[in-house]
Amino acid sequence: MRDILLHIEEERDEAVRHYAATFDHWHGDDFRVSPDLIRKTGKSLSETFKEDLAVCLRNVTEFAKLQRESLHEFEAEIAPGTFLGQKQIPIGAAGCYIPGGKYPLISAALMSVATAKVAGVGYVVGCAPPRNDGGIFPSTLYALHIAGADDIFCIGGVQAMASMAYGCVGMRPADIITGPGNPFVAEAKRQLFGVVGIDLLAGPTEIMVVADESADPELVAIDLLGQAEHGPDSPAWLITTSEAFGHAVMRQIERLLETLPTREIAEVAWKKLGEVVVADSDDDAIALSDRYAPEHLELQTARNDYYLKRLRNYGSAFVGEESTVAYGDKGVGTNHTLPTGRAARYTGGLSVGKFTKTVTYQRLTRQASHSIAPIMSRVCTQEGMLAHALTCDARFDRYGSYGDKLANPPEATR
Repeated sequence: MRDILLHIEEERDEAVRHYAATFDHWHGDDFRVSPDLIRKTGKSLSETFKEDLAVCLRNVTEFAKLQRESLHEFEAEIAPGTFLGQKQIPIGAAGCYIPGGKYPLISAALMSVATAKVAGVGYVVGCAPPRNDGGIFPSTLYALHIAGADDIFCIGGVQAMASMAYGCVGMRPADIITGPGNPFVAEAKRQLFGVVGIDLLAGPTEIMVVADESADPELVAIDLLGQAEHGPDSPAWLITTSEAFGHAVMRQIERLLETLPTREIAEVAWKKLGEVVVADSDDDAIALSDRYAPEHLELQTARNDYYLKRLRNYGSAFVGEESTVAYGDKGVGTNHTLPTGRAARYTGGLSVGKFTKTVTYQRLTRQASHSIAPIMSRVCTQEGMLAHALTCDARFDRYGSYGDKLANPPEATR
């Protein structure tokens, strides 16, 4: 992996073409998707699909706008003459990767590109691998376009992540790269972190359902298998306060597997990684769930509000039987790029905040600077950072003649 990234960093476009041909069997003349192809693709898709995707895009965009409005700038006088503040500055350029392996994750284009655009990112490039000789899966290409990507490139895998990071094959270098993908994509993101920012390191998808005897065993079983079809490495967990309910769900899973369209995948995941855990109480169920820190957490209990108020570790919660992970995955509005592998203990999922820098500033009057200088100087000296102390001492001496006289300096000095 490291050799591939170094090769692309050094040889750039030539290396990208080599790996695109090697891994994706792509020999196109240009990786950039032309406006003509985008228009033709849009015309080839059904109106029903385009209308459905428009609903998903509206939901994702509206939720992202609400997130953006929740990020506040402020300035406050925390001590006389000492003003501290923060600003919210969008990242300059983002690269958004849309995987196209077992399932072409069309909705991922909306989750990443549209969210970046709402955040105010100036340039967003979308990359997706070729599905065949025709290039990007048509529905994915259309989704990238309507989500607002400034450029779209037919390129996949490690070479896509490196191209976005280094600015190859006609792309502008990204400041952050985002998107799910296979283990090679995840490892490329990990190794490129530092060259660029990343959203998070996403592993196999996970679902946990917390349910009690008030829930419908069949519906819980359907939801567990619905996520298990992602792959044989996708865990599906149930925590319940009723042993009888747990057995009922297991029976329903066995029944549903008999006719499940993706049984060959989901059954392997369930047999290998499925769990049913019986908790002694609601509070024990909450503690267990927080220990797992699942990516997706469904609550189907008689006390959903009690659970939601107390749970701390999850990527996204789906409250009540009326909600399901599939809604969040495809376009109810919340983002589907979420932490896995217990990362929900310390981070949330992709959001407007990932595309926005919270930066701080300070501004002091001369009187405030004179007052705080000796304190800061003594702290610097205690740490042995004597040159730091001198910067404080210089201001103490410089503004000493003002002392308490200058509470409101001229605007030019601020």
